[in-house]
Amino acid sequence: MAEQAQGTSPLSAVVADVAQAVALALRGGGGSYALSRVLPQGEAVASAAIRVLGADVLAPYALDRGPAHDTGGAAGTADQALVRAALAAYPPGADASEVSVWSYRGLAAAARAFLPADADGRPPEPPAATRWAATDAWPRLAHRASQLASLSLPGLDTPLAGCLAERTDDLARGFVRAVRRRDWLQAAGLGRWLAGLPDVPDSLGLDSGLVFVRQMSGDDPRVALHITAAARFHGRGS
Repeated sequence: MAEQAQGTSPLSAVVADVAQAVALALRGGGGSYALSRVLPQGEAVASAAIRVLGADVLAPYALDRGPAHDTGGAAGTADQALVRAALAAYPPGADASEVSVWSYRGLAAAARAFLPADADGRPPEPPAATRWAATDAWPRLAHRASQLASLSLPGLDTPLAGCLAERTDDLARGFVRAVRRRDWLQAAGLGRWLAGLPDVPDSLGLDSGLVFVRQMSGDDPRVALHITAAARFHGRGS
């Protein structure tokens, strides 16, 4: 689910709207953020959009390691219900890709970190392997990592960042290749990971590269979200 591309559809429009709202909140505009103010409850497309964007739907709450509003109130309860519905509606199947499984786990981890305790519980999380992050050839690694850029978020308790920190040079190669191929979404996702990882080579020119990707991507809201997150959380590319 999470790695599927969105064409011209109601889902793509909703995903774009939420990505824009998240980016605006990360930049400090638009007042306090609540997912339930962007996505109405009770609509199937809302759950699908949450699964596509994963943990990023809760990214503004990571600014202070907590929500931008009183999650003990109605907004927090509504956000909790939306995320719980998305997790229940789109669990990874037995043959799901590693990207889908990790995106699911990242959303669940963000809910635990930034939303109030869920008295009704959440669906059990499927096991997720990390071996691919150590063994994939760099082009495939870059492809997968870019699709999981929402996990590059302060406060998430996942082992993936530690695994990818061992592949910084390969992620940098992927970033350069994505820029050369004008694959702005992949470049933005990889740039976001690199912004939060140690030992990124100065020769990469990550800061100017992120600015270039943002400028060249036009109005792509998911690119803007990744670039804004890199700047807001890691001070890169601003």
